[in-house]
Amino acid sequence: MRLLIVNPNTTPGVTARIDAAAQAVAKPGDRFTTVSAASGPALIVTEADAEAATLGVLQAIAARDGPIDGIVLASFGDTGAREVRRRYPDLPVLGIAEAAFTEVRRIGGPFAIVTFAPEVAGPLSEKAAEHGMAGALMRVASPALPLAHDPADVADRMLPALLELCHDCEAEGARSIVLGGGPLAGLASTIAPSCAVKVVDGTQSAVGLLRERLVTG
Repeated sequence: MRLLIVNPNTTPGVTARIDAAAQAVAKPGDRFTTVSAASGPALIVTEADAEAATLGVLQAIAARDGPIDGIVLASFGDTGAREVRRRYPDLPVLGIAEAAFTEVRRIGGPFAIVTFAPEVAGPLSEKAAEHGMAGALMRVASPALPLAHDPADVADRMLPALLELCHDCEAEGARSIVLGGGPLAGLASTIAPSCAVKVVDGTQSAVGLLRERLVTG
């Protein structure tokens, strides 16, 4: 399976985290190429950020080298999904929010989203509603203070706080927890051993879902 994974943000360290998360679930013969958007914001927070990032996503895809079987858009805004699908109608295109919510829907029951900063909590809640998951969403949990670290470092530097939020959501009755945001890619494997409920990594969910779609045709 040949996938192009695009980080719509332009932070190289976040792109590296996304790539590591995807490679961790690769199977023999898979080829995953992970790139940053060719231009745009370092971190997408507002609608204006998303609009600016979409052009960079399209440019990155146009510059790809060699054939691919599918595209993953690795931001929780599914940034550029509509435009990419319009331009590449023969390729399956999947954003990590859509993939994560598909997995949550399969698990069933109430769920929570844990993210790294309050400024992204609102957009994540809106994205859940867009995918028909508002009724099952218990809350979007985040640290109280605005983001003060490089987006590439938040998963490591904020691990204790994020782990505590996951435990809180589990205690409140969440049957699954989505780690919201590209900067948290790969963190689920660190948090999951100490949680009794499923901790969902959007990038890995997208890889698995695209594998299913490609197998079934």
